[in-house]
Amino acid sequence: MRLSRSPTIQTLVAFAVVFVLQTVVGFIRPFWAVSLFALAPPVSVHPWTLPLSVYSHANFGHLFSNAVALVLAGLLVERVTTTARFHAFFITVGMLSGLVQVWVGGLFSSTAPAVLGASGAVLGLYGYLLAGNPVSDAVFGRLRLSRRAQAVIVVAFTTLITLMTAAPGVALLAHFTGFAVGLIAGRLHILRVETQATSNDRAVQ
Repeated sequence: MRLSRSPTIQTLVAFAVVFVLQTVVGFIRPFWAVSLFALAPPVSVHPWTLPLSVYSHANFGHLFSNAVALVLAGLLVERVTTTARFHAFFITVGMLSGLVQVWVGGLFSSTAPAVLGASGAVLGLYGYLLAGNPVSDAVFGRLRLSRRAQAVIVVAFTTLITLMTAAPGVALLAHFTGFAVGLIAGRLHILRVETQATSNDRAVQ
């Protein structure tokens, strides 16, 4: 696959373009570098921040850490799906994670929460990798767990991963949501694209 056709590389380019835009806007008025890009309630006031916040970052360190994490997971996930599905999954999980962070977080905080960054979407990719690989399929296939038991495992494991990523200023609810959605999507294999060979094998079986 050419690099220009890699959805992971395309996403990295989107990160860079938005960060440059944030920097330019920040030179004009520093407050805008966050206020025009971060998702905050009420979402209807600045609706463009719903998708834009997924590709925005607070600083270069934030951008760099998410970019490295994206490369490690994205290059693997993109091997089993299409470019369109990859981008649709990434932006959907990212927006959902952001919404949960600002809506649920607002219930427990007197200050209006705001969120920006791709952490939720990136953790969605990691969750997908963990739950959607052949080893996981074999394990869950042998255990034959009930849906309730699987739900408990998802919540427990997601909570553990969320706590491992905890730090001051980190959007933990977004992390929890992204990873949980990724685990569920992985079990359902929603990104998998079946080849003709795979279809033929199933027909023979």
